[in-house]
Amino acid sequence: MIRDAARPLERFSFPDSDFALDVSQGLSNPHKALSPRFFYDSIGSALFEEITQLSEYYLTRVEGAILGAHAAEIAYDEPLGGMLVEFGSGSSRKTEILLDALPSLAAYVAVDVSESALYEARSRLASRYPSLDIRPIVADFSYPIDYPLDLAELHRIGFFPGSTIGNLTPHEAVRLLVVMRNSLARSGRLIIGVDLKKDPRRLLAAYNDAAGVTAAFNLNLLARINRELAGSFDLKAFRHHAIYNAHEGRIEMHIISLKDQSVTVIGQQIEFRAGERIHTENSYKYAVEQFQGLARSAGWIARRVWLDEDRLFSVHELISP
Repeated sequence: MIRDAARPLERFSFPDSDFALDVSQGLSNPHKALSPRFFYDSIGSALFEEITQLSEYYLTRVEGAILGAHAAEIAYDEPLGGMLVEFGSGSSRKTEILLDALPSLAAYVAVDVSESALYEARSRLASRYPSLDIRPIVADFSYPIDYPLDLAELHRIGFFPGSTIGNLTPHEAVRLLVVMRNSLARSGRLIIGVDLKKDPRRLLAAYNDAAGVTAAFNLNLLARINRELAGSFDLKAFRHHAIYNAHEGRIEMHIISLKDQSVTVIGQQIEFRAGERIHTENSYKYAVEQFQGLARSAGWIARRVWLDEDRLFSVHELISP
C-alpha cells in the first residue's frame, strides 16, 4: 500500500524555544550567544545539506561508510514490526541505509524542527519504500515525544546520526540521552553517531571550508533574524569564525562584528563592539571510552561501537536495561 504523502505532518509545541525570546535574551547577555537549533530554517537546512557534500566535511561521508559496512549487524536482532525513530532527521539520507537493512519495519518516525526538510524527505522515502508507514513529526527532539496512538506500542529503535550530540555540553548531552532513553522506552536501543578527537587541523578545515558554505550557514542565522524578527543586521559587517578549544575538546563557531555598530531586533537596540563575538555553536569531540562513560551516566549500556579505518568517526549502539 502506498502511504499518503500529502497527509498533514504531526506537530507539537517547542517548550521554552520561542525564537524571538531566545534571540532577545541571547543578544542581551554580556557574552552574546544564539542557539544552534535555529540554524535550520529552509535556507539553513539547504545550506547544511551542501556542507555535507564538501570534501573538507568528512563527518557525513565517513559515517555513511560505517553504517553501510555494518548495517546488517545493526539490524541483525531487531524484532519484526518495530519502528525506527530518527531524532533530527533532516533529509533522512543516511536513514535509507538502515531502512534497506530493516525491511520488516512497520513504521519510520522522523522528528525534526524543519518542516520543509520533513516534507521533502517524506516524498522521497514514500516512493522508495511504498509499504512503509512514514510519520514525520515537527518537534524539538530534546523534549519527550508524543507518538501517534496507533504506533505507541511498537518496539522502538532510535537513530541519531551526524554527531549532533556534540552540539551539547556534556551535561546537556547526558540530559538528552536520558530523554531519548525515555522516548524509546524500556528495552529500546539507540544507534548514535559521535565524532572522534583528532588532529585539530582536520577539524578546523571541516568548519572553515574553502568555498565558504559553512560561513554562509552561520551567517544565515542573522539573515533569519532579519527575515522573521525585523532585524537590521548588515551581514557584510559580520564574519564567520571557527576555532578549536583544546581545553574543552570542542570546535566553537562564532560570528564576529567587524566594527562598532548598532542593530535593531524586534524593536530592541543591540550594541556591538568591533571584534565582539556571538557564540552560535559548539561541536564536542569524544574518545570512544569518553562517550561510553557519558552514555552510562544517562542510564544506557554501551554494547557495540563501529569505527572507520582512520578512526575519524564512531557509531555506537546503546541499549536500555
